[in-house]
Amino acid sequence: MVRTVATPPPPPGEAVLLAPGVLWLRMPLPMRPDHVNLYALEDGDAWTVIDTGIDSGRTRAIWRALLDGPLRGRPVRRVLVTHHHIDHMGLAGWFVGRGAELLTSRTAWLMARMQVLDVQERPTEQALAFWRAAGMPAAMLAARGAERPFNMADTCHPLPPGFTRLAQGGTVTIGTREWAVHMGNGHAPEHVTLWSQDGALVIGGDQLLPSISPNLGVYPTEPLADTVGDWLESCDRLGGLARPGQLVLPGHGLPYAGLPERLAQMAENHRIVLDRMVEALRHGPRTAAGCFDILFRRKVGPAAYGLALAEAVGHINHLAATGRVWPCGKTADGAVLWGGVTAPHSSVIRLSNAANPGITHGRSSRSHPPYRRGNGHPRTAKDLSGLSETGKLGRRAVDSGRDLPGAGQFLTSKNKRS
Repeated sequence: MVRTVATPPPPPGEAVLLAPGVLWLRMPLPMRPDHVNLYALEDGDAWTVIDTGIDSGRTRAIWRALLDGPLRGRPVRRVLVTHHHIDHMGLAGWFVGRGAELLTSRTAWLMARMQVLDVQERPTEQALAFWRAAGMPAAMLAARGAERPFNMADTCHPLPPGFTRLAQGGTVTIGTREWAVHMGNGHAPEHVTLWSQDGALVIGGDQLLPSISPNLGVYPTEPLADTVGDWLESCDRLGGLARPGQLVLPGHGLPYAGLPERLAQMAENHRIVLDRMVEALRHGPRTAAGCFDILFRRKVGPAAYGLALAEAVGHINHLAATGRVWPCGKTADGAVLWGGVTAPHSSVIRLSNAANPGITHGRSSRSHPPYRRGNGHPRTAKDLSGLSETGKLGRRAVDSGRDLPGAGQFLTSKNKRS
């Protein structure tokens, strides 16, 4: 059973003590999910902060209140970022400017540094070709082509030209705890997860969420990426490290225990969706955007359309890479149509994309467990798409009424630890 902590989340500027020397913080976000979880770990006479929130005046003000209050005026010596997305990396450079050392994976730093420096006033031709091939409606494509896209630099502080690398299989010592470093993939490349050597705690970021599956989107920067395959491999590999009693500190939602079951649920959810997509595509070809009703089973509005399209392409790419669907034509607007494969799987799918003609989808060398249909697992968009903050996981999955030991003391400026 997946059990979340019974303690409510800390309000902005306050903290909750989850374990000795481990504080749970939370920052608001101007999108869904509407928050990001951050953590402060005692590190001698200073702190190591896990993730940062976006760069905004409000977030900086909350951090100042935290530093003067629950963090008791001690400096932040290190900022450890789990992955490159803005809600986690956004203020890393701000902390470095205040004297902190930045720790993250090489890919996270490279991706964030590149995206912060790559400011675009209009979408690139590659982006337009990608959206067109995925089935974005012509009117929406034209509108987006005329607008300034979101740039990471809009809500991310400039990043330093150097960092300290965290690598798969390494360790990092924070205060009195030693943590093993294990990378996840799928949601973000080389996503850092940390596993305390005493077996009590896991810092999961967005790789190990309690009640939603993170977005496994594919974007114009790597249009043939197999994010779903990367995700399934990560779930299987990290499952070998998971134990029922570990307290998982996620990037969104509530801290929880029951990680082995949660990893199995998340992998099974996507395998169920993949199977459902193949069955539907055998009855008639569709574009990636035409698969929204299969993936999400509800109407996708304009605000969520970009994430939904990226997620749909991610699932199509995995089905193509594993020989389960095949490109079978194009629409009048140039979108690729996909059909379900009934013949034996081919080892290489000869699929080119508009931006990179001649590039092929190759079957991954990873070994994935065979698909198994489970019971009692979710079939809804909230559990499968990562487009919503909350989502039920079936009757057995999450029991928020069960308290977890050692978690739940609020810390504010009026309730400081001595």
